[in-house]
Amino acid sequence: MKILVIGTGAREHAIVWKLLQSPRVSKVFVAPGNAGTATIAQNINVPATDIPSLINVARQHKIDFTFVGPETPLSEGLVDQFQHAGLPVFGPTRTAARIEASKIFSKALMSKYGIPTAASQSFSNLDKAASYVKHHKLPIVIKADGLAAGKGVVIAQSTNEALDTLKSMMQDNALGDAGKCVVIEEYMTGREMSIFTFSDGVTLSPPVTACDYKRVFNNNEGPNTGGMGSFSPPDFYTPELSERAMREIMHPTIQALSSEDSPFTGVLYGGLMIHNSVTRTVEFNCRLGDPETQVILPRLKSDLVDITLAAIEKRLDKQVIEWSDEACVGVVMAAPGYPGHYPVGLPISGLSDVDNDVLVFHAGTKLDSDGKIATSGGRVLTVAAMGATLSQARQKVYNNLPRINFEGVHYRTDIAQF
Repeated sequence: MKILVIGTGAREHAIVWKLLQSPRVSKVFVAPGNAGTATIAQNINVPATDIPSLINVARQHKIDFTFVGPETPLSEGLVDQFQHAGLPVFGPTRTAARIEASKIFSKALMSKYGIPTAASQSFSNLDKAASYVKHHKLPIVIKADGLAAGKGVVIAQSTNEALDTLKSMMQDNALGDAGKCVVIEEYMTGREMSIFTFSDGVTLSPPVTACDYKRVFNNNEGPNTGGMGSFSPPDFYTPELSERAMREIMHPTIQALSSEDSPFTGVLYGGLMIHNSVTRTVEFNCRLGDPETQVILPRLKSDLVDITLAAIEKRLDKQVIEWSDEACVGVVMAAPGYPGHYPVGLPISGLSDVDNDVLVFHAGTKLDSDGKIATSGGRVLTVAAMGATLSQARQKVYNNLPRINFEGVHYRTDIAQF
């Protein structure tokens, strides 16, 4: 089989790595990919949002199916256009992808179908939003309605911070169209975690769980990022909590989307908050997470190709999916200045010096004019390792991280510590 993977991050590198473990795969193409995917697959220099060109790539190379990594092409209707062209593709349609692409749609869906989540209100008018926060207890959560690369959520600790955030999003267009409308919701406390299930629109696979770290610095300090590390599975997530999350959140959401004529095929990713054994939904995403993918796919014992095809062909109920009992920890190595302004083109050394059982997934990397690997983004690499326990996996990662270097590199030293 020949497979096309769409995307450019460490998530896509991990997906390619896992797909290539299937005996059914002869070749994987990645559009556009990175320096890491170039070592194990064939990169094609087509942006993830250039859907007509991606359709041409799939036809030209006689691709058996396409696996979509990031949320933006899903929200722009890539799956719909591939299906219209008669090309098998894994991911939700544009209307189903609204579960992530529009916070307003997602909150309204949860409210309509009784899916537990934080109380909230949506606004398209700055003055009305400002009036609301002035009379709301703090802290308060402000979310941009649209996609904002993981940077569209602010937990405002003061009224002034809330008002400044609303002005920045709704008036100053700091997030472009994504912030023209906002959701303002109550602040939830507890342990936050992610749950992932494959879906064919009706059946959901057994879930796999992970925790990620959004803040750039240790002790969850500093601004939000796209994710600085992750681990799987969370030790506090019991079988009882899992059963309840599937029964009260994941299954009802799949059923709700079908009831709204938006059946969901792909990976449904629920961000959950757990407090005093009560589980509520923080948000939904319509694809695999990053950096969570880098720690859950190493734990997948089943063939990812078989799972993907079963979902596309609506026979997921016949597919056996198994996860390893081992733990996996992943730490993101970031460029200096990230998540703010950062330089690119920094040479990376030590990539071949890590232990054989340590995984290095590339994100912001490229080949320079001399054919050597250099930085090209803010989140540069995810270094991941498995272990019999979380502590063993964590120790293995942190033993190997110092062997890789580029100028100004920084990473958190407390991933999987709490």
